[in-house]
Amino acid sequence: METGTQDRKADRIIAIGASTGGTEAIFSILRALSPAIPGIVVVQHIPPVFSRMFAERLDSQTALQVKEAQTGDYADAGRVLIAPGDRHMRVKRIGSRYRVECFDGNKVSGHCPSVDVLFESLAREAGRRAVGILLTGMGYDGARGLLAMRRQGSRTIGQDEASSVVYGMPKAAFEIGAVERQAALGRIPQVLAELIG
Repeated sequence: METGTQDRKADRIIAIGASTGGTEAIFSILRALSPAIPGIVVVQHIPPVFSRMFAERLDSQTALQVKEAQTGDYADAGRVLIAPGDRHMRVKRIGSRYRVECFDGNKVSGHCPSVDVLFESLAREAGRRAVGILLTGMGYDGARGLLAMRRQGSRTIGQDEASSVVYGMPKAAFEIGAVERQAALGRIPQVLAELIG
């Protein structure tokens, strides 16, 4: 039984997107997770130097291994990869693992890195093996990508209005039917655990 659970989790991946208020929201989720969690990829709208500092802070203050992503990094269990502040990030499935690619590009949905770019790659590469989480933020980045994920069988979570600093991005996603489960920030780790089994 245990082996089966591990096998099922081996090829799972979690993607998180956030903007305004997101650094604290992401920290509050990650510090509640154990190193047994599937690999996590994150797009937080943040300037370049700060993305590395953010990753270093999370690495030192959570039980997970967190780093600013570089092309070729793998999102393995217990590992969190944060998109660089001025580059898009997408994932590519290689066997049962997920490798990230960071690349220069124009703004998508008003941003680089863009949550939509990450989420749309998850929809293509991971489908029902993925969970997408859209947190507090201004605008609509991530809504379209989260919908693409849900249509491909991914589980999706949106932060609720009461716990969001800015209920823009999760609201946009909720309104187009991209959010399967809406939850307060404090409940998201529990909802995530339920969805990944």
